[in-house]
Amino acid sequence: MVKAVIILDPEEHTRWVLRILLENEGYKVFCAATAEEARKILLEYKFHGLISEYWIGQDSALEVIKKFKELSPDGYVMMLANDDVQEHEYQEIINAGVDDFFVKPFPTRRILLHLQKGLRNHNEQNQSSAEFQAPQNQLGIIG
Repeated sequence: MVKAVIILDPEEHTRWVLRILLENEGYKVFCAATAEEARKILLEYKFHGLISEYWIGQDSALEVIKKFKELSPDGYVMMLANDDVQEHEYQEIINAGVDDFFVKPFPTRRILLHLQKGLRNHNEQNQSSAEFQAPQNQLGIIG
């Protein structure tokens, strides 16, 4: 199955680099420059991952992340930032459901490795939790 990833970053160059990197690895990639664009795209497709810049202008990336997690509760989220963030901001980021956090500039290979690992881990968690769920339509009578 092809994994779909959305990239939210106001910097065109960052979106372009990440798009090329991920498409070359076989991912279906959608890009957004604003929170509004990202929210529209999120409603159209089922995504496995989100890579988002922390600073996206007037809108908060955290609101987009919360919407992503609402629509894809098992999805992987990576946060990027131009500058380091304050401790209280970092706590908000993690509490919003972010799995990984990177400060720009970053090696693109590292982004790819973390995305692959994050998607793999989320997929394994989904499979193992599904293995332990009892069928809901059976009574569970013994003997």
